Amino acid sequence: MSESRLAMLQEFLRTNPEDAFVRYGLAMEYAKLGRPDQALAAYQQLLQTKPDYVAAYYQAGVLLTRLNRLVEARATFQCGIEVATRLGDWHTKSELETALHELPAESGGAD
Repeated sequence: MSESRLAMLQEFLRTNPEDAFVRYGLAMEYAKLGRPDQALAAYQQLLQTKPDYVAAYYQAGVLLTRLNRLVEARATFQCGIEVATRLGDWHTKSELETALHELPAESGGAD
């Protein structure tokens, strides 16, 4: 079922590449299918074109955390907090702050 949903989202995006909701859905579907690089690329493309799409900061940060890319996750959460604050989206701001505070401590290794 997920592969067919992925194909449907890809087709929707081909016909309307500016649709932020579809790009977000595509990123979520990639993540669900265990394709983190494609998910991350979709989140990044979304945030480049629609930097006020605050939910994408949260999801991208969570994905980066799972990939143990903690420096990038921290930066993503912090940027999302700034955007959510500017927009007055207090619920998402709170979620982003919680995720930021729950990040594991960075090890001295490459990130």
